[in-house]
Amino acid sequence: MIINFSTSEKLRLDEFLRQNLPSKLVHPENASNSKIRRLIVSGVVFVNGKQCRRPAFELRGKSAVSIDFDEEKFFYEKQPDDVKFEVSAESVLFEDEYIICVNKPANFPTEETIVGGQKRDNLHDAVVRYLWQKNPSLRNPPYVGIMHRLDRGTSGVILFTKQRSVNKDIQAMFESHDFKKIYYALCEASNVAGKIEAFFSGKKFTVEMYMNRLSSKSQAAKWGKVPKENGGLYSKTDFEIIEKRKNGHFLVKADLYTGRTHQIRVHLSSVSLPIFGDELYGASPSGRVMLHAERLEFVHPVTKQNICVTAPLPF
Repeated sequence: MIINFSTSEKLRLDEFLRQNLPSKLVHPENASNSKIRRLIVSGVVFVNGKQCRRPAFELRGKSAVSIDFDEEKFFYEKQPDDVKFEVSAESVLFEDEYIICVNKPANFPTEETIVGGQKRDNLHDAVVRYLWQKNPSLRNPPYVGIMHRLDRGTSGVILFTKQRSVNKDIQAMFESHDFKKIYYALCEASNVAGKIEAFFSGKKFTVEMYMNRLSSKSQAAKWGKVPKENGGLYSKTDFEIIEKRKNGHFLVKADLYTGRTHQIRVHLSSVSLPIFGDELYGASPSGRVMLHAERLEFVHPVTKQNICVTAPLPF
């Protein structure tokens, strides 16, 4: 669809389109300021026949403005299929005055992100709401500190702090790998049955590699093997194949030594055992990535007690 305007106004390009574009659209309510700016940056707006990607470009004198775009493509944004979730007593796995551990559902972000100009609900905010409801007399939202993260598609145990005084100790424990983190993954291996049978007979194996991000910042984050001299970070995971299921999938236990981004997903994919649902790393779709943080073991930074928090396996 081509839309043409002519004007003699002295006005910023984004402001001009904000005032005039809605009258040309089937769904004018879709022409938000942020979408108009992205429309300009995408390169489909022309001023006097020349492409203009600057929202702040100033129209002066007589100007001809044209737009060549697909309204559905540029003004409809697919929303992520996040689940709706509220923290409850049943989803709290451990809590004292310093720490709270929650059983995170799959397909729910750990922390705040913005999609289409809208803030997505997330586990951090849900924990804040839960603690505030427990103590409604607070004038301000209670403090909740993010110490580590789980991927949106991963379920299971995640820890937050309730007091800033323990943040330094908790962070140091994560950095020195004093937290024992156990995950379970449901993996598929239909194309390499012989190799997997060999794994299954031995049950245990270890993957070590230097890894880092492979994709550009503008694409979905994909990590993989990268030499140390090119910025690769050391990673190591011990794996144990727990069982082979009737559908040909394998239940695999993962014991993390390091905590690199996508570490378990990359390590399993590298040995032809991609996690079911992890399409980014070569697996079949399933509605979620079948990876679960089953256990977190650590020494409490204040009480010095040994704490073991577990989340029931959902698959």
